[in-house]
Amino acid sequence: MIHKKKYKGAQALLKSLSANGVKTIFGYPGGVLLGLYDEIYNQDEIRHILVRHEQGAVHAADAYARVSGKAGVCLATSGPGATNLLTGICNAQMDSAPLIALTGQVSSELIGKDAFQEADLFNLSLAITKHNYLLKSPENIASTISQAFKIAQSGRPGPVLVDMPKDVLNSSFEWDGITPDTNVKGLNKIPALRNEDIDKACEMILNAERPVLYIGGGIIISGASEEIKVLSEKYNIPLVWSLMAKGAMPDTHELNLGMLGMHGTVAANFAIHDSDLLIAIGTRFDDRATGKLESFAPNAKVIHVDIDPAEIGKNRKIIEGKDLSISADAKKFLIALLEKLTNHINLKKDSLAWVKKVQTWKKEYPLDCGKNQKDGILSPQKIFCALNKVLSDAIYTTSVGQHQMWSAQYINLDKPRRWVTSGGLGTMGFGLPAAIGAKIAVQDMGKENPVVCISGDGSFQMCPQELGTLASHNIPVICVIFNNGNLGMVRQWQEFFFGRRYSFIDLSEGAPDYVKLAEAYGIKGIRSNSPDELEDIFKTAVSLNKPVLIDLKIPPEASVLPIVPPDKSISKPEGINKCIIPTDRDLKDYLEDVKKSLTYKFKDF
Repeated sequence: MIHKKKYKGAQALLKSLSANGVKTIFGYPGGVLLGLYDEIYNQDEIRHILVRHEQGAVHAADAYARVSGKAGVCLATSGPGATNLLTGICNAQMDSAPLIALTGQVSSELIGKDAFQEADLFNLSLAITKHNYLLKSPENIASTISQAFKIAQSGRPGPVLVDMPKDVLNSSFEWDGITPDTNVKGLNKIPALRNEDIDKACEMILNAERPVLYIGGGIIISGASEEIKVLSEKYNIPLVWSLMAKGAMPDTHELNLGMLGMHGTVAANFAIHDSDLLIAIGTRFDDRATGKLESFAPNAKVIHVDIDPAEIGKNRKIIEGKDLSISADAKKFLIALLEKLTNHINLKKDSLAWVKKVQTWKKEYPLDCGKNQKDGILSPQKIFCALNKVLSDAIYTTSVGQHQMWSAQYINLDKPRRWVTSGGLGTMGFGLPAAIGAKIAVQDMGKENPVVCISGDGSFQMCPQELGTLASHNIPVICVIFNNGNLGMVRQWQEFFFGRRYSFIDLSEGAPDYVKLAEAYGIKGIRSNSPDELEDIFKTAVSLNKPVLIDLKIPPEASVLPIVPPDKSISKPEGINKCIIPTDRDLKDYLEDVKKSLTYKFKDF
């Protein structure tokens, strides 16, 4: 006979979270949650990280999920506390991050009566969650939490919101303490792989002369990095990746052509343009990756594999009789494909000519690593060169803007789940709270990877209060600010496409002293504008094993190149200039060169 005893709803919630493997939650208390926080105080199984703003909690939980592969959990009180989570929930939804957002709610009898700090989170979050719940009784807590984790972590991952009325958390009920293994009706009914689809994919690959692997974040989510590497190497297939897939293939691998799209490498974009077969796996053909979709990979057949059938044909249309669409988990698809291809390993010798061609593009149009820049100038490229030397095993988080694109271009990663950025939503301020979540995930997994937050000065000013979270919990995150005194990406677009009319991008007026700001929180602050100091600065930051902020002054005119102008085609014009950011030249001459280059490169569009 199973013995039951009395539990409060709040106790059942914590027990259910623990049963689902939760070690840490990120949260901020409030009135309707005081009963729950009292129970958090009385237990030691789950660590609570007190953030300084609810948006910090949800971004931290998002990053925790991406690094650990397990759902992150955030907690906020009713009304404004809960609505402060919405940006981060939307961010997790667009980037397919498994997330459990727990929100306090006014007592059940007050719902719909405009009670103090009441907000209808159930309906507010419908469009930006994978699923959501409004708890109606404490007896439902264990099954609801179990379902929430299954939904968040299965299929295409995403955020699930559980809205918790005050009376449900504070009421007592009889419970056996067992968290049920509940089934979720209709959950992720992904069709089984069909032999005819695998056969067709093999045929298309073996008949292609210029195949390209185009991978997205689904490769990392499914744990298919090793399989994609094997496919690329065995059959000499060059590989390009979207922003979310960085690290799925070692950045220094000879078949890795780099990121494609607006700020992708010349080699990646040229290869896409010239390909006759595009093997797109775990990616959704985002506009920043494809440019003008009508002329993206114009001569290529497409194999599109995605676990979410809604993404297939949504952007890049599937042409019946030419292309192939497969709704499947990336890892399962690749395992089946590689097994089928085993007997054909010697049939791809002719692909070596294609590989040689794309590698020629890599050599001819390299990203500038600072070798062509004047000594003494602290360029973004020189910063990343030093980071790659000193912090080769680091996990990197970024906010959004120029620093994000430079990070994608220049950081060298050789493993997945070491890159955490806001891709789909492009959330400024994401980097610092994400670094907190990433480091806590590292600690919970028993690892020691350093965590580095790369942020621009504009993005950093979105969530600077989370320095307090770093300090209070002594979380050893290294914050690196690319300080150019303006909204860099906006400035670059105004420079290139709006006649250098710089409208409201100057951050130099009223800018904080970031070193003093760090010190005000009790954090070590370092400032530099010299490239010669970088390696020693980063070594010092690692050795301290404490939170550190590093303010690096970079030239305000530094731009992200290559660039495909918005709504233009990723094409392959002849005579394209080498992609070197000319920080060693006069800005006026540089702008004239950019103007001429853009006029020539895109004159046909």
